[in-house]
Amino acid sequence: MSPIRFSGPVEVAQERLRRVIKLMPRSVMMKDESGYLAVIFRSKVFGFVDEAEFSFDKKGGAINFRSGARSGYYDFGVNRLRLEEIRESFLVFE
Repeated sequence: MSPIRFSGPVEVAQERLRRVIKLMPRSVMMKDESGYLAVIFRSKVFGFVDEAEFSFDKKGGAINFRSGARSGYYDFGVNRLRLEEIRESFLVFE
């Protein structure tokens, strides 16, 4: 997936993404540092853990991210849907 674009200060974009993630059920912020967020998401039924990292590129105005399951090989597209939801919410949350 392509990065999430933002304009303005990184601190503002990071706070906006932080608010989006906090509204998501079963999400836990593991690291919250300047320009970087690490989050764990748990699935509703079985409690599977997905890890996501978000890195803020100040010069490029982009949030680069990756997400993957801690275990297993296939998640029926849940990670991709979650990241698409985060992207949409971030863009609308202005």
